[in-house]
Amino acid sequence: MDIKALKKEGNKLTLLINGSDNVYINTLRRMILTNVPTLAIRKINITKNSSALFDEMIAQRLGLIPFTTDLKSFDLIDECSCKKNGCSKCQVSFTLKAEGPITIYAENLKCQDNDIKPVHPKIPIVKLLKGQELEFEAIAGLGIGKEHAKFSPGLAFYKGYPKINIDKVKNAEAIVDSCPDNVYELQGKQIKVKDLEACTLCNACVDIADPVGSVVVEASEKDFIFSIESWGKLSPKEILNVALDKLDEKLDAFSKAISKAK
Repeated sequence: MDIKALKKEGNKLTLLINGSDNVYINTLRRMILTNVPTLAIRKINITKNSSALFDEMIAQRLGLIPFTTDLKSFDLIDECSCKKNGCSKCQVSFTLKAEGPITIYAENLKCQDNDIKPVHPKIPIVKLLKGQELEFEAIAGLGIGKEHAKFSPGLAFYKGYPKINIDKVKNAEAIVDSCPDNVYELQGKQIKVKDLEACTLCNACVDIADPVGSVVVEASEKDFIFSIESWGKLSPKEILNVALDKLDEKLDAFSKAISKAK
Protein backbone atom coordinates (compact mmCIF):
# COMPACT_ATOMS: atom_id res chain seq x y z
CA MET A 1 0.00 0.00 0.00
CA ASP A 2 1.23 3.47 -0.90
CA ILE A 3 -0.18 6.70 0.61
CA LYS A 4 0.30 10.19 -0.81
CA ALA A 5 -1.12 13.50 0.42
CA LEU A 6 -3.01 15.22 -2.39
CA LYS A 7 -4.32 18.33 -0.65
CA LYS A 8 -4.31 19.96 2.80
CA GLU A 9 -6.71 22.86 3.30
CA GLY A 10 -7.46 23.98 6.84
CA ASN A 11 -9.08 21.06 8.65
CA LYS A 12 -9.45 18.92 5.51
CA LEU A 13 -6.88 16.39 4.33
CA THR A 14 -7.16 14.46 1.06
CA LEU A 15 -5.04 11.35 0.46
CA LEU A 16 -4.37 9.06 -2.47
CA ILE A 17 -4.19 5.45 -1.28
CA ASN A 18 -2.86 2.97 -3.83
CA GLY A 19 -2.90 -0.80 -3.64
CA SER A 20 -5.77 -1.38 -1.20
CA ASP A 21 -9.39 -2.53 -1.48
CA ASN A 22 -12.90 -1.35 -0.55
CA VAL A 23 -13.03 -3.50 2.59
CA TYR A 24 -9.93 -1.97 4.19
CA ILE A 25 -10.74 1.60 3.12
CA ASN A 26 -14.29 1.40 4.45
CA THR A 27 -13.04 -0.16 7.70
CA LEU A 28 -10.66 2.78 8.13
CA ARG A 29 -13.51 5.20 7.48
CA ARG A 30 -15.67 3.50 10.12
CA MET A 31 -12.82 3.51 12.64
CA ILE A 32 -12.46 7.28 12.24
CA LEU A 33 -16.17 7.90 12.77
CA THR A 34 -16.70 5.52 15.67
CA ASN A 35 -13.46 4.79 17.55
CA VAL A 36 -11.31 7.96 17.69
CA PRO A 37 -11.79 9.57 21.15
CA THR A 38 -12.54 13.27 21.49
CA LEU A 39 -13.62 15.59 24.29
CA ALA A 40 -17.23 16.66 24.83
CA ILE A 41 -19.49 17.64 27.73
CA ARG A 42 -21.06 14.56 29.30
CA LYS A 43 -23.00 15.88 32.32
CA ILE A 44 -24.36 19.22 33.44
CA ASN A 45 -25.65 20.40 36.80
CA ILE A 46 -27.80 23.52 36.38
CA THR A 47 -28.41 25.40 39.64
CA LYS A 48 -30.11 28.47 38.14
CA ASN A 49 -31.91 28.90 34.84
CA SER A 50 -34.50 31.60 34.22
CA SER A 51 -33.71 31.86 30.48
CA ALA A 52 -36.17 31.13 27.67
CA LEU A 53 -34.66 27.66 27.14
CA PHE A 54 -35.40 24.55 29.18
CA ASP A 55 -32.52 22.89 31.06
CA GLU A 56 -32.57 20.00 28.57
CA MET A 57 -32.13 22.33 25.58
CA ILE A 58 -29.18 24.11 27.18
CA ALA A 59 -27.60 20.75 28.05
CA GLN A 60 -28.00 19.58 24.45
CA ARG A 61 -26.39 22.74 23.07
CA LEU A 62 -23.48 22.42 25.48
CA GLY A 63 -22.95 18.77 24.59
CA LEU A 64 -22.53 19.58 20.90
CA ILE A 65 -19.82 22.24 21.37
CA PRO A 66 -16.50 20.93 19.92
CA PHE A 67 -13.49 21.41 22.20
CA THR A 68 -9.79 21.08 21.41
CA THR A 69 -8.65 17.64 22.55
CA ASP A 70 -5.28 16.51 23.89
CA LEU A 71 -5.43 12.72 23.92
CA LYS A 72 -2.20 12.51 25.96
CA SER A 73 -3.76 14.35 28.91
CA PHE A 74 -6.93 12.28 29.34
CA ASP A 75 -8.04 8.66 29.53
CA LEU A 76 -11.35 7.19 28.45
CA ILE A 77 -13.50 6.90 31.56
CA ASP A 78 -13.87 3.13 31.06
CA GLU A 79 -10.08 2.75 31.02
CA CYS A 80 -9.23 5.19 33.82
CA SER A 81 -7.60 3.99 37.04
CA CYS A 82 -10.32 5.74 39.07
CA LYS A 83 -12.78 3.02 37.97
CA LYS A 84 -15.40 5.47 36.65
CA ASN A 85 -15.45 7.55 39.85
CA GLY A 86 -14.26 10.63 37.97
CA CYS A 87 -10.82 12.20 38.38
CA SER A 88 -8.52 14.70 36.70
CA LYS A 89 -7.29 11.98 34.34
CA CYS A 90 -10.68 11.32 32.78
CA GLN A 91 -12.75 14.48 33.23
CA VAL A 92 -12.58 18.25 33.34
CA SER A 93 -15.16 20.78 34.53
CA PHE A 94 -16.60 23.96 33.01
CA THR A 95 -18.49 26.58 34.98
CA LEU A 96 -20.67 29.53 34.07
CA LYS A 97 -22.46 32.18 36.11
CA ALA A 98 -24.18 34.96 34.18
CA GLU A 99 -27.00 37.48 34.46
CA GLY A 100 -28.71 39.28 31.58
CA PRO A 101 -28.83 41.18 29.43
CA ILE A 102 -26.14 39.12 27.70
CA THR A 103 -25.64 36.56 24.96
CA ILE A 104 -23.67 33.63 26.29
CA TYR A 105 -21.17 32.12 23.86
CA ALA A 106 -18.96 29.05 24.07
CA GLU A 107 -16.00 31.29 24.91
CA ASN A 108 -17.75 32.38 28.14
CA LEU A 109 -17.38 28.90 29.66
CA LYS A 110 -14.62 28.81 32.28
CA CYS A 111 -12.58 25.62 32.17
CA GLN A 112 -10.31 24.40 34.97
CA ASP A 113 -7.80 23.45 32.25
CA ASN A 114 -6.69 26.55 30.33
CA ASP A 115 -5.47 24.46 27.39
CA ILE A 116 -9.02 23.32 26.56
CA LYS A 117 -10.88 25.81 24.41
CA PRO A 118 -13.96 25.72 22.16
CA VAL A 119 -13.02 25.26 18.52
CA HIS A 120 -15.52 27.97 17.57
CA PRO A 121 -15.62 30.54 20.41
CA LYS A 122 -18.69 32.37 19.08
CA ILE A 123 -21.10 29.43 19.17
CA PRO A 124 -24.18 30.95 20.91
CA ILE A 125 -25.59 28.98 23.84
CA VAL A 126 -28.45 31.18 25.05
CA LYS A 127 -29.50 34.82 25.21
CA LEU A 128 -30.41 36.18 28.64
CA LEU A 129 -32.75 39.17 28.99
CA LYS A 130 -32.56 41.67 31.84
CA GLY A 131 -33.01 39.90 35.17
CA GLN A 132 -32.59 36.39 33.74
CA GLU A 133 -29.85 34.19 35.21
CA LEU A 134 -27.96 31.06 34.29
CA GLU A 135 -25.56 29.13 36.51
CA PHE A 136 -24.21 25.63 36.01
CA GLU A 137 -21.26 23.25 36.17
CA ALA A 138 -20.57 20.95 33.24
CA ILE A 139 -18.34 17.87 33.21
CA ALA A 140 -16.51 16.91 30.01
CA GLY A 141 -14.67 13.70 29.21
CA LEU A 142 -13.44 11.58 26.34
CA GLY A 143 -15.81 9.44 24.34
CA ILE A 144 -16.09 7.78 20.93
CA GLY A 145 -18.54 8.19 18.08
CA LYS A 146 -19.93 4.69 18.65
CA GLU A 147 -21.23 5.97 22.01
CA HIS A 148 -22.62 9.29 20.71
CA ALA A 149 -22.20 11.34 17.54
CA LYS A 150 -20.98 14.35 19.56
CA PHE A 151 -17.68 12.50 20.12
CA SER A 152 -17.09 11.89 16.39
CA PRO A 153 -13.92 13.77 15.31
CA GLY A 154 -15.18 14.72 11.86
CA LEU A 155 -16.15 13.35 8.47
CA ALA A 156 -14.36 10.62 6.54
CA PHE A 157 -15.29 9.62 3.00
CA TYR A 158 -13.69 8.08 -0.05
CA LYS A 159 -14.13 7.22 -3.71
CA GLY A 160 -12.39 4.93 -6.14
CA TYR A 161 -9.78 6.77 -8.18
CA PRO A 162 -11.56 7.86 -11.40
CA LYS A 163 -10.68 6.28 -14.74
CA ILE A 164 -12.00 8.12 -17.81
CA ASN A 165 -11.91 6.89 -21.40
CA ILE A 166 -13.06 9.19 -24.24
CA ASP A 167 -13.40 7.92 -27.83
CA LYS A 168 -14.76 9.71 -30.92
CA VAL A 169 -17.24 12.02 -29.17
CA LYS A 170 -19.56 14.07 -31.40
CA ASN A 171 -20.89 16.49 -28.77
CA ALA A 172 -17.66 17.50 -27.05
CA GLU A 173 -18.83 20.98 -26.01
CA ALA A 174 -22.01 19.62 -24.39
CA ILE A 175 -19.99 17.09 -22.39
CA VAL A 176 -17.61 19.77 -21.09
CA ASP A 177 -20.56 21.96 -20.06
CA SER A 178 -22.37 19.03 -18.37
CA CYS A 179 -19.62 18.39 -15.82
CA PRO A 180 -20.45 20.07 -12.47
CA ASP A 181 -16.85 19.81 -11.27
CA ASN A 182 -15.02 21.18 -14.34
CA VAL A 183 -13.13 17.96 -14.92
CA TYR A 184 -12.88 18.60 -18.66
CA GLU A 185 -11.72 21.38 -20.93
CA LEU A 186 -12.13 21.89 -24.67
CA GLN A 187 -9.02 22.11 -26.84
CA GLY A 188 -10.17 22.75 -30.36
CA LYS A 189 -12.77 20.05 -30.94
CA GLN A 190 -11.14 17.60 -28.55
CA ILE A 191 -11.98 16.96 -24.90
CA LYS A 192 -9.08 16.96 -22.47
CA VAL A 193 -9.19 15.89 -18.83
CA LYS A 194 -7.78 18.78 -16.80
CA ASP A 195 -8.57 17.62 -13.23
CA LEU A 196 -9.14 13.87 -12.97
CA GLU A 197 -9.12 13.84 -9.17
CA ALA A 198 -12.06 16.30 -9.07
CA CYS A 199 -14.33 13.76 -10.78
CA THR A 200 -17.14 12.64 -8.45
CA LEU A 201 -18.17 9.73 -10.70
CA CYS A 202 -21.60 11.31 -11.24
CA ASN A 203 -21.78 10.02 -14.85
CA ALA A 204 -23.40 13.23 -16.13
CA CYS A 205 -21.00 13.14 -19.08
CA VAL A 206 -21.66 9.45 -19.74
CA ASP A 207 -25.43 10.00 -19.86
CA ILE A 208 -25.28 12.59 -22.67
CA ALA A 209 -22.33 11.20 -24.66
CA ASP A 210 -22.97 10.85 -28.39
CA PRO A 211 -22.60 8.13 -29.52
CA VAL A 212 -23.56 6.07 -26.49
CA GLY A 213 -20.48 4.53 -24.89
CA SER A 214 -18.05 7.10 -26.28
CA VAL A 215 -17.35 8.29 -22.71
CA VAL A 216 -16.69 5.70 -20.01
CA VAL A 217 -16.13 6.67 -16.36
CA GLU A 218 -15.13 3.99 -13.87
CA ALA A 219 -13.90 3.85 -10.29
CA SER A 220 -10.75 1.93 -9.46
CA GLU A 221 -11.17 -0.96 -7.03
CA LYS A 222 -7.59 -0.77 -5.73
CA ASP A 223 -6.72 2.94 -5.74
CA PHE A 224 -8.76 5.44 -3.67
CA ILE A 225 -9.07 9.13 -2.87
CA PHE A 226 -9.67 9.32 0.88
CA SER A 227 -10.75 12.54 2.60
CA ILE A 228 -10.82 13.50 6.28
CA GLU A 229 -12.62 16.68 7.33
CA SER A 230 -12.03 17.44 11.02
CA TRP A 231 -14.43 19.34 13.28
CA GLY A 232 -11.31 20.94 14.79
CA LYS A 233 -11.03 18.82 17.96
CA LEU A 234 -8.08 16.96 16.45
CA SER A 235 -6.04 17.60 13.31
CA PRO A 236 -6.77 15.33 10.32
CA LYS A 237 -3.33 13.73 10.72
CA GLU A 238 -4.01 12.95 14.40
CA ILE A 239 -7.38 11.46 13.48
CA LEU A 240 -5.81 9.18 10.87
CA ASN A 241 -2.97 8.04 13.16
CA VAL A 242 -5.30 7.29 16.08
CA ALA A 243 -7.72 5.41 13.80
CA LEU A 244 -4.88 3.24 12.48
CA ASP A 245 -3.70 2.53 16.03
CA LYS A 246 -7.22 1.57 17.10
CA LEU A 247 -7.58 -0.70 14.09
CA ASP A 248 -4.32 -2.45 14.95
CA GLU A 249 -5.51 -2.93 18.55
CA LYS A 250 -8.76 -4.52 17.39
CA LEU A 251 -6.95 -6.81 14.95
CA ASP A 252 -4.56 -7.92 17.72
CA ALA A 253 -7.49 -8.61 20.05
CA PHE A 254 -9.25 -10.56 17.31
CA SER A 255 -6.12 -12.58 16.61
CA LYS A 256 -5.75 -13.45 20.32
CA ALA A 257 -9.41 -14.46 20.53
CA ILE A 258 -8.97 -16.81 17.57
CA SER A 259 -5.85 -18.33 19.14
CA LYS A 260 -7.73 -19.05 22.39
CA ALA A 261 -10.61 -20.63 20.47
CA LYS A 262 -8.35 -23.25 18.83
